[in-house]
Amino acid sequence: MVKKVKWDPGHGGSDPGAVGNALLEKVLTHKIVGYAMDYLEANFTGFTQSTTRGGDQTLSLTQRTDQANKEGADVFVSVHINAGGGKGFESFIYNGSISSATQAFQNTLHAEVMAAMRKDGVTSDRGKKRANFAVLRQTKMVACLTENLFIDTSDANFLKKEAFLKAVGEAHARGVAKFLGLPVKKSKPAAPKTSSSTTGSLYKVQVGAFAERANADRLAAELKAKGYPVHIVKQ
Repeated sequence: MVKKVKWDPGHGGSDPGAVGNALLEKVLTHKIVGYAMDYLEANFTGFTQSTTRGGDQTLSLTQRTDQANKEGADVFVSVHINAGGGKGFESFIYNGSISSATQAFQNTLHAEVMAAMRKDGVTSDRGKKRANFAVLRQTKMVACLTENLFIDTSDANFLKKEAFLKAVGEAHARGVAKFLGLPVKKSKPAAPKTSSSTTGSLYKVQVGAFAERANADRLAAELKAKGYPVHIVKQ
């Protein structure tokens, strides 16, 4: 059964989200989701995916969750950047009634993203949390919201690096793929190597057969004049 993934880059349009260190949350979340979608498409099969906003649109929280509910998504991932003077990564699921699958998804997604961040030097894991966020409360499927570092602290040094944003996006994709059990794409077989060298090889080409020996001799003479070795064989 094909799984449906709904990505939600936080904020957008007239709502920039958190602002700090010459960075805008709406720009960073759009980049992270873009990298996540590209990675999922390149490496896995058995799914379809879409995003609540493909550009810099203004969307309400209800518009975002309505999209996911209408499409019958299996998972919903809302990507954000934190603010308020802290450091590190944290993830959220709804603090009301939820399924065990939602908790499992948070565990998987959180672990993948935190592992990627640690490789780049982020050491602060703020933990797996629960909150009454609208995008978690109003979605009818497994949903998780991530807060990917703080835009207004020294965390911004990481957020300014495109390679870091790419790694974080790809980690989100791996978390989704692992939770949904998406099949890995089979790699295409390598094309056979060819060589332009003919060292050690001989190729014989039969030009034709002649009823008259004189005709054969005449062609042989022409070919020899051009430097081709010629042997006349009587059949």
